[in-house]
Amino acid sequence: MKTTFRMGVAALALTAGMAHADDLTVFGPWLGPDQANVEAVLAGFAAASGHNVSYVGSDSFEQQIRIDVEAGSAPNVAIFPQPGLAADLARGGFLTPLVDGTDGWVRENYAAGQSWVDLGTFAGPDGAGDLYGFFFKVDVKSLVWYSPENFEDAGYDVPTTMEELKALTDQIAADGETPWCIGLGSGGATGWPATDWVEDMMLRTQSPEDYDAWVANKLAFNDPKVVGAIEEFGAFARNDAYVAGGAGAVATTDFRDSPKGIFAAPPQCYMHRQASFIPAFFPEGTVVGEDADFFYFPAYAGKDLGKPVLGAGTVWAITNDSPAAHDLIKYLQDPAAHEIWMQLKGFLTPHKGVDPDKFSDPTLRKMNDILLNATTFRFDGSDLMPGGVGAGSFWTGMVDYAGGKPAAEVADEIQSSWDALK
Repeated sequence: MKTTFRMGVAALALTAGMAHADDLTVFGPWLGPDQANVEAVLAGFAAASGHNVSYVGSDSFEQQIRIDVEAGSAPNVAIFPQPGLAADLARGGFLTPLVDGTDGWVRENYAAGQSWVDLGTFAGPDGAGDLYGFFFKVDVKSLVWYSPENFEDAGYDVPTTMEELKALTDQIAADGETPWCIGLGSGGATGWPATDWVEDMMLRTQSPEDYDAWVANKLAFNDPKVVGAIEEFGAFARNDAYVAGGAGAVATTDFRDSPKGIFAAPPQCYMHRQASFIPAFFPEGTVVGEDADFFYFPAYAGKDLGKPVLGAGTVWAITNDSPAAHDLIKYLQDPAAHEIWMQLKGFLTPHKGVDPDKFSDPTLRKMNDILLNATTFRFDGSDLMPGGVGAGSFWTGMVDYAGGKPAAEVADEIQSSWDALK
């Protein structure tokens, strides 16, 4: 679906230093409500710059962008749901580096700024790294959902460290209740929720550099550091006293059904770790902030690893160089560009300069606080791994592990699948 914004050249005065009015094409993965939201941002850019902006959305973005760049018909700017695909195109010579100084701007203005520079830096055709990607619109996965009423009735406090979270887990079990609901079921994608647990645990037990090395297969899957992160997940998921239905139910419970135990009467569990989208599967009528709430999946107080956050996001890159394309990336650095979407729905940003009062939803504002307090942000690791691993052996390996197979054996099998891709 294509939408075009045309504004008068007189509007150029609103943005000093931009080039003359030009046509700009933007291609992204959004349709429906998100398309309307990104169009509002692009309309703001058109008004500020005088450029004529056309947006096209597609649910086959990943396939179509490859076809377009190879055919020489790429849009000026493409919006990638995963940095891995952008990295592939940069290596092939299909992306243009962002202007000098953009990396410094990101370090200065984004929370955990170096993380965003790292995530947007790819190797070009000559193998040298350069900043090609600008992140705009982020999702947070490091969340634990709970019922404030259940916590209040039981006298439980929200934990602020991993040590406190584990102590609370023990306390709930000692009280004869069940701490966690965990479900890995997802049809043909069964197992993916456990990969998020392991990724979060890697960030809480190992350095960001180790996490990056693991995602790139420079730190083997069967390295003791990774095996340890898998076992950290198992400390919650493989204890019959900790999980609704017992450990044997984890692999067979659908992830969409698993949080419902929080809202049962009496509660079947007290906590559920899942990303920001999970309220879509809460019982009808559930009000987030009242019936359900969330807290940051905490880091260890005893480890010097800061406050890491796991998530995802969209990276904007120039696929057909033009002055207007660079103008758009410059515009995305303005807090106003972020605040346009903040006033709508479904938007989080690491930009430290935005006005948090512009959020239309207090839940999103609270999630954004977690993002802004992050010392490290890392992208979902399984999404960055080769499909046969990240959406294959990693998924099935986690199901096997939840079913009782030793972590080291599972890790050996996943590593073997990665080795077989060479």
